[in-house]
Amino acid sequence: MPLSIDARPHRRHAASARGLFALAAALAAGLVSLPAARAGDVVTVASVAVDDAKEVLATVESVRSPQARARIGGTLTAVNVVEGDAVKKGDVLAVVADTKLRLQLTAAEARIGALVAKLDLIQTEYERVKQLRATGAAPQSRLDDAETQMVVTKAEIAAARADKSVIEEQVVEGNVLAPDDGRILKVSAVAGQVVMPGEPIASMAIANYILKLRLPERHARFMHEGDEVLIAGRGLDRNSDAHMTKGKIVRVYPELDQGRVVADAEAGVVGDYFVGERVSVFVATGKRDTIVVPEDAVILREGLTFVRLEGVGEVPVQTGPKHVALDGKAPGVEILTGLKVGDKVVRP
Repeated sequence: MPLSIDARPHRRHAASARGLFALAAALAAGLVSLPAARAGDVVTVASVAVDDAKEVLATVESVRSPQARARIGGTLTAVNVVEGDAVKKGDVLAVVADTKLRLQLTAAEARIGALVAKLDLIQTEYERVKQLRATGAAPQSRLDDAETQMVVTKAEIAAARADKSVIEEQVVEGNVLAPDDGRILKVSAVAGQVVMPGEPIASMAIANYILKLRLPERHARFMHEGDEVLIAGRGLDRNSDAHMTKGKIVRVYPELDQGRVVADAEAGVVGDYFVGERVSVFVATGKRDTIVVPEDAVILREGLTFVRLEGVGEVPVQTGPKHVALDGKAPGVEILTGLKVGDKVVRP
């Protein structure tokens, strides 16, 4: 199921989640490193290259969405699933019954019984003729005819039993089976309905889910298999790093679709999402230079942010909307305005 994603423009100077998670993705990938800072340490401001992330809306899709179809025609006597049910491969989702098959099966059993009775009589006649031939009271041709009738009747019994097996298999094929593990998306038939061979009874989503991304053509050169992406929480939650998780691009399609590059991303967190659910995904669309300083070098006072410069004192700065951690050890924050390369920041 292809999913469509609307790209949202963002500005570096805006204190938005886009810029934040661009930095978050870069830091999580280990693209930025800062020296560990202690009280009184001086950090020289330097420009670092980070991945510039773009936020897009992706839709959760199943890797495959097969349909469970009727294999024979007849009346749907039972439907065992409803939308949302989890099923295993081979589970009986519904039952189709054809009353003619039951009649054919009864007729086949009766024919086999008649042929078996006929064979008993022929075998009895064969044994009698065989004894008469031994005494010379019956010609050899009569014995040969009895033997031939016995062979032919045995062949007829074998053919009748094969016909019966075919009918029995058709009865078994009335069970509509789940083609794979997954969840039922839609049940398109009800009990009592007459169905034809090949008619879909239910559609399902295979257990493995992916996120399908559609980005503008200008970003095509940045998309590669194996690239990491940052996936927001359910409900388009972008408020906390705790709700973000990493994913990976597993396929980039070679053909543009209406001027957009299409890619698939996978992540374990989407295993129980709704098919069709929209999720915010941050993907790298190139590099940009920025300034990152240790988090505890930033002073927050009365809603304003400052840093202390060596020989200057406190100066106001504009920071990114959220702090990020560098390998869990050296907290850092992006400085949007207020510092320049070469400034010496003193940790308070």
